[in-house]
Amino acid sequence: MKFPYKSLILGMLVAVPASLVAQENLITQESSTTTFTAEDIFNLEVATSPRVSPDGERVVYVRRSNDIMTDSSRANLWIASIDGKSHRPLLSGQSNFYSPVWSPSGNRLAYLSNVEGKTQLYVRWMDNGQTGLVTNVQASIGNVSWSPDGKQIAFTMNVNDDAKPLKVKMPKKPKGANWSKPVKYVTKAKYQADGRGILTPAYKHIFVVPSEGGTPRQLTSGDFNHGGKLAWSKQGDKVYFSANRHKDWEYQQRDSDIFSVNLSGEITQITSDEGSEYSPAISPDGKYLAYLDTDGKKLAYRNRHLMVKKLNGDWTKNLSKDIDNSLANIHWQKNGKGLYYQMAERGSVILGYTSLKSKHKVLVTGLGGGSMGRPYTSATFDVKDDVVAFTKGRTDRPADIFSLYRGKQKQLTALNEDVLGHKILGEVKEVVYKSSIDGEEIQGWYILPPNFDPKKKYPLILEIHGGPHLSYGPHFTAELQRFAAEGYVVFYDNHRGSTSYGERFALLLQNKYSSKWDFADHDSGVNAMIEKGFIDENRLYIAGGSAGGIASAYAIGLTDRFKAAAVAKPVINWLSKVLTADSYLGQIPYQFPGLPWEHVEHYWERSPLSLVGNVTTPTLLITGEDDRRTPISETEQFYQALKLRKVDTIMVRVPGSPHGIAGRPSRMIAKIENILAWFDKYK
Repeated sequence: MKFPYKSLILGMLVAVPASLVAQENLITQESSTTTFTAEDIFNLEVATSPRVSPDGERVVYVRRSNDIMTDSSRANLWIASIDGKSHRPLLSGQSNFYSPVWSPSGNRLAYLSNVEGKTQLYVRWMDNGQTGLVTNVQASIGNVSWSPDGKQIAFTMNVNDDAKPLKVKMPKKPKGANWSKPVKYVTKAKYQADGRGILTPAYKHIFVVPSEGGTPRQLTSGDFNHGGKLAWSKQGDKVYFSANRHKDWEYQQRDSDIFSVNLSGEITQITSDEGSEYSPAISPDGKYLAYLDTDGKKLAYRNRHLMVKKLNGDWTKNLSKDIDNSLANIHWQKNGKGLYYQMAERGSVILGYTSLKSKHKVLVTGLGGGSMGRPYTSATFDVKDDVVAFTKGRTDRPADIFSLYRGKQKQLTALNEDVLGHKILGEVKEVVYKSSIDGEEIQGWYILPPNFDPKKKYPLILEIHGGPHLSYGPHFTAELQRFAAEGYVVFYDNHRGSTSYGERFALLLQNKYSSKWDFADHDSGVNAMIEKGFIDENRLYIAGGSAGGIASAYAIGLTDRFKAAAVAKPVINWLSKVLTADSYLGQIPYQFPGLPWEHVEHYWERSPLSLVGNVTTPTLLITGEDDRRTPISETEQFYQALKLRKVDTIMVRVPGSPHGIAGRPSRMIAKIENILAWFDKYK
């Protein structure tokens, strides 16, 4: 709130300290600026999780906004009519309301909320707004699904494993004695998770509860994890789910099958292919099971295919065998003649449809905008009665909700016009070029500074995405727009290994990450940008996080062309990383040729630490202190190595943060502004 200092001066004729005048000028300047500022990040909103009502007339969605007082993201539920004429809050406030699921008749809405403390399942009657608390459980709930008759709700929840690994007899503690906390035992192969720390031993099980409230009843049993998307049979007598119920399931991170469990707890296996079958969806007539499938090959990336299986027979068909890409988010058409799906393609998401005869067509292109920080390719949609609601943004806007009916698109929300409508953002342009190492085509984008002048020379930041099997695209990005607002041209690409370009392209980095191969893709992109004539080739900078942090650290071991580097949450030494991080079970068998102690030379060759003797580039390192995906010990190794070499370096530690160091608004801002300050130091 601005304080009217000028009015005071005129009305009271009193002297105002110079510091207050300066403060007023600062506030006025900040409020009237036309470029994207750090403060604007707190005001951004994004639309997610659209859910179309069964009658196809309304869509409920999650509206995520940032709370400057709690430094967190808040989720509320809003509802809009498909024709765009009505848009209003449904459940809004300082608590979180999310995961909306319509009842089959559309008269009720189930959702999750922490409004009373612990997250619980609620049901809201849509005619009068009355709400019922359905559960009162102590563990987190997920994968909510209504029975066809609307009388029951299925969900997943962890059940603690109370087995004691040792029979230890401790002496009796004297009354009033102050002893240390008791020891903790770790016995599971999967014992830690980023953002959650050391895990309490537990197994995920499927429960059902009356939709009008009551006691949840556990359906599945055994020391296995059951879950993912849940699908009821048409008769409502069983629930379909995915699980790995093999003896060595802990070591088979990418294996799962489809099962069903009836209301008496009897489990039946439905699929048994090598690899993963998951996300079951039952056809409207109850005769067919659709699901997603990836093969069991031990490679870093595999396409996801859309499968359809006849439940009472041996007939199974791959509906996407001729598509070289991964499908996701499958939904049956109302008449059961085909399925809707989404697919990432060249950095954006398309909404597609296929008949049961594998005749595909594209319904909508350009979905995305769900990632607020960096321009990752992400979107989602829902469909009922052949009415589709989906998330779609622009290069200058995060995702809003759109509808598609009878071939016509309509934008239902415009959540960020108040923040961005008066701002001049950096223009995003595409660049396609050939990699110098083998001529492979690489797609990239660059963001121009606001008020760009092609006659000037601008510094350039190369920003590398994580994964590495993910992708960037032409989407809104708060982080990179901030760089552009400070006068940088920001270049990012989908180097080999990125998704949305097919299986062959994604596997070009098999056993080669990081290496001279992906570096050549980035380096060639920088050269392509210099050729445009407005880049100052003496002011080049490099940045990246996670897998992008690995690539950045590796790159400065191969070249000294960058004036400064910002390496976020990197892997520096693969030999230590895979034996300390939470991802070792899924990473070692698929990304590497074997166990680290059997292939030391390969792990070392992929490690940026192997090239540290070449590094002269001033380097900022930034990592969360609670990171278990790329532990901060990796950052510390590089920091100490660079200090030993007397390379200018600084380590920025983010207290309390897991791998997602931009997970809170202030942390995102701190990440951005520290990188800008570091690069500004070397302008």
